[in-house]
Amino acid sequence: MIIPTVRFHVTNSYLRLRELQREIQEGLNVVESSNGANSVIFYGKGGDIATNRREELEMSVLCLRILQAALVYINTLMLQDVLADPEWAALLKPADRRGLTPLFWQHVQPYGEVRLDVAKRLALSGDVAQPGSPE
Repeated sequence: MIIPTVRFHVTNSYLRLRELQREIQEGLNVVESSNGANSVIFYGKGGDIATNRREELEMSVLCLRILQAALVYINTLMLQDVLADPEWAALLKPADRRGLTPLFWQHVQPYGEVRLDVAKRLALSGDVAQPGSPE
């Protein structure tokens, strides 16, 4: 049978090749980081969605996806802002650039009061001018 043979070769390659092990581990670290962000967003009930009602479950998952997308978008803008600085660009090697991901969440404050001023924008250089404001 072909499947066990393929499985054997993949397992054998994994055990022999340190580079493949590192690549797989890096991918797993990204997934774990994303799961950690989900548990911060859904901080009640140990990070689990605490309902079995279909409508509530669907709404929770959709809200989670919106929050994830917003987090990745803001993180991408922040990364682009940092990488636009020639000093940082000179410091990063190709391996460092490959390791960059917008899936970080350590700057998120899950508890306490968050003050939000919707009249102000984030101070990022990639911002588009606000409607009605002079460019």
